[in-house]
Amino acid sequence: MMSPPDDASASEASGWRRPRHRRSLSEVYGSIATATEASPRRRFWAFFGPGLLVAVGYMDPGNWATDLAGGARYGYLLLSVVLLSNLFAMLLQHLAVKLGLATGRDLAQACRDAYPTPVAMALWVLAEIAIAATDLAEIIGTALALNLLFGLPLPVGVVLTVFDVAIVLALQRFGFRWIEAVVGGLIAIIGAAFLYEIVVSQPVWADVAAGLLPSPRIVTEPGALYLAVGILGATVMPHNLYLHSAIVQTRQVEPDEPSVRKAIRYATVDSSAALSMAFFVNAAILVLAAATFHGTAHADVADIHDAYLLLSPTLGAPLASVLFAVALLAAGQNSTLTGTIAGQVVMEGFLNLRMKPWARRLLTRLVAVIPAAWVAVVYGERGTGELLVLSQVVLSLQLSFAVVPLVMLTSSRAKMGPFANGPRLRVLAWAVTAVIAGLNGYLLWETVRNGLGS
Repeated sequence: MMSPPDDASASEASGWRRPRHRRSLSEVYGSIATATEASPRRRFWAFFGPGLLVAVGYMDPGNWATDLAGGARYGYLLLSVVLLSNLFAMLLQHLAVKLGLATGRDLAQACRDAYPTPVAMALWVLAEIAIAATDLAEIIGTALALNLLFGLPLPVGVVLTVFDVAIVLALQRFGFRWIEAVVGGLIAIIGAAFLYEIVVSQPVWADVAAGLLPSPRIVTEPGALYLAVGILGATVMPHNLYLHSAIVQTRQVEPDEPSVRKAIRYATVDSSAALSMAFFVNAAILVLAAATFHGTAHADVADIHDAYLLLSPTLGAPLASVLFAVALLAAGQNSTLTGTIAGQVVMEGFLNLRMKPWARRLLTRLVAVIPAAWVAVVYGERGTGELLVLSQVVLSLQLSFAVVPLVMLTSSRAKMGPFANGPRLRVLAWAVTAVIAGLNGYLLWETVRNGLGS
């Protein structure tokens, strides 16, 4: 429904050809063959992979606290919100796919082309702030996981995350498929860990199914509404839109209309399938918290550290806490990989400036490490938890500045040619944009009014 139909005759009539531009992520651009003459199954496999990197942003450590709090306090009530946020994500990532494949430009490059320099520079600064906030969540999640698994003090774990850059650089030398494979492996670890957690927590499946349907209680109970807004607002990650519009171009696609239409279709299926995995992880965290803590003396659990300490004793399963921490470590490392690439896309796209990957990564990581290390030393676990909340507020505030340009650009016939959003898709995209902007504004207002961590 979301991707345009394949119509070769329309292509012949229009004579459309994808414009040629300076390549996004030039070192891996078009590096993966798509075997256009092969069977549909083999063609899909050729396009499979970018969606995995995108899905990482929807299961990163920044989302865990909201899911834990939602399940512990309100049981399965907010599962419908997790589902709705995932559907929003599928739509927006589809638009990012269209932009990248139809124009040959990633979102950062397209913004630089479309807007006056002051506007483009403002969008660049906001995108860099969002990436730093994402990096902050990755650092805190990884440091917490190292603390829980190995007893490393939080400040030591924060400092160790600086060396993540070596992992990214090593993988980049082997080609983009290796990065996709490692990310897919880490997602499998996260999924397996939470599958175990779901089995041992023994949720009431009838209540789980009921939770997938929206309830008036979400709106009528202020606490539930606040958490629902947090889940919706923080789920769609702004850097993912820049990232996806670039990494879909790692596939070899002929610049004619039928080839691009097929590529959009396969890439959309890839991202939607991967985001379904992300939905499982987010839903599993909420279901685990609901089955374990809701209706008990621990219904106020909203902290990753507290959840870790309580899981095994409450469930009577020794591996529950360990696998929870392993999944957290895998999520942090996965987010590091995708954050590195997103940072490269944003800087190169907006500034037309190429910096060595190790320097770019180290600069971004140091910007995030300094406040994280200071808070870990001065305030400890509670402070890092509040910093995690702050990172999500920053991301929420920046999100509209990525979504609005994306919808505007993909709705432009001048930019997209025959791939511009049709009337129904435009209405749907702007409606989702308005909902996200409104909810993020509400989340920001309530967070400032009530104070972080309150």
